[in-house]
Amino acid sequence: MFTVIIELPGIRKMHRSSCYCREVPYLRILVVEDARDMNRLIEKTLKRDGYSVDCCFDGEEALTCLLGAEYDAVLLDVMMPKLDGYSLLGQLRDKNFETPVLLLTARDAVADRVKGLDMGADDYLVKPFAFDELLARIRAMTRKRAGNCKNQFSLADLTVDIERRRVFRDGKEITLIPKEFSLLEYLIRHQGIVLSREQMENQIWNYEFSGSSNNIDVYISRLRKKIDAGYKPRLLHTIRGVGWVLRADDAGELP
Repeated sequence: MFTVIIELPGIRKMHRSSCYCREVPYLRILVVEDARDMNRLIEKTLKRDGYSVDCCFDGEEALTCLLGAEYDAVLLDVMMPKLDGYSLLGQLRDKNFETPVLLLTARDAVADRVKGLDMGADDYLVKPFAFDELLARIRAMTRKRAGNCKNQFSLADLTVDIERRRVFRDGKEITLIPKEFSLLEYLIRHQGIVLSREQMENQIWNYEFSGSSNNIDVYISRLRKKIDAGYKPRLLHTIRGVGWVLRADDAGELP
């Protein structure tokens, strides 16, 4: 996860990036900006670049979201009502959130940069700025963190390559749509742990999602057919009244 603190008036004209159509690893970002037009502009830009996005408009709302869901990035305005960006960053650090921070602000004085970096920020980008540079810095920071993370997971004869977004079972490649891959990634990163419906919905779908209550069931069914049908042992298990788990034994499996 990483946090970006942002104070946004005066952003330069946005240029269309040539990489918007690229396939990127699933990343979920929280945008916290009290200027609603700017908030939506950031949201639109990030979604076009392949990210899943939630939006908040003050620091207290952002803290609630951060304590209730997992994010790979947070874009956070410095000057906000209720709880400013510096205060929110301090609370996150006090709670041991290991979150890289990129500060985006018009405050370019040395004292301001030192304050942000001493509070735990990893980078500092002064406005006005181009969105292409913002996106590049986000990619650089996530690559840096990914270098310390495992990018390939295996369970029995199932292999999930997170970086290349490829899935293999018994040496045969399995084609998954993006939501199926995101669901499998979440399951295999937590293999052996029973995950509830709420956990999956919070991780894979953003807070604005208003689909039917059986949405997870549909994707679980599709995923099970692709990764389990015709293979042994079964890996994707339903635990009645609790949720689902990815593991290599058949204990607790429902017919």
